Amino acid sequence: MEGKDPWIKSLRGAVAPRARVLFFPHAGGAASFYVPFARRFPEGYDVAAVQYPGRQERYGEPFVETVEGLADRVVPSLRRWAAEPVPLVLVGHSMGASVAFESVLRLARDGLTARCRLVVSGRTAPSAPRETPACDTDQEILDHIAGLGGTDAAVIRDPELMDLFLPVLRNDYRAVTRYRPAPDAVADTPVLCLTGDRDPRVAPDEAAAWKSHTSAGFRLEILPGGHFFPTDHPDTVVRLVAEWADA
Repeated sequence: MEGKDPWIKSLRGAVAPRARVLFFPHAGGAASFYVPFARRFPEGYDVAAVQYPGRQERYGEPFVETVEGLADRVVPSLRRWAAEPVPLVLVGHSMGASVAFESVLRLARDGLTARCRLVVSGRTAPSAPRETPACDTDQEILDHIAGLGGTDAAVIRDPELMDLFLPVLRNDYRAVTRYRPAPDAVADTPVLCLTGDRDPRVAPDEAAAWKSHTSAGFRLEILPGGHFFPTDHPDTVVRLVAEWADA
């Protein structure tokens, strides 16, 4: 996925790709989170990640304040690849799973999902809503991310880093809180659901409920770990994603 599109950050290119894999970051996350995953893919996989505004090289750009708005903005960048005769795998973790799901629904309206695959990770199904924890203050946000284990404690303790990081977190947490997915929404793409067996935010039945949101194939994989289980099992996650691309 080459070019200067600010929404798409290439992590590993392929001249004649057998599949394209696009990662969607979690709340507060950025494209660079997926660099260690991209390195693990076999030859022939074109791997990229969505770069949301307001972080890394897009620092200073206005945030997009809703999950639906993020999908609206990124889908134009995906249409060309979705039209290719090559599998396009959208992989989203936590908030990113919701953005990826909404993106697939939009591509379906354009008739562009024939070669698409969806991988949702660390996220409850739209039909299994969970009460969003109170994160109205900066301290509540910090306590929440510390409990999930997805952020280096050194970052949380560094005032200068937190000055940069907190606005991103505030925006993304508001987006997640406001998100109201249609409980009966169904994607016409195969869905692979990954979840951690000790994730405090996603119960096994809430992950399994993704099966009702696809009219194509479904597979559930439960891996050891909490909310950020992918960082503990990058090789397994990459293998599962690659298998799903080839399914």
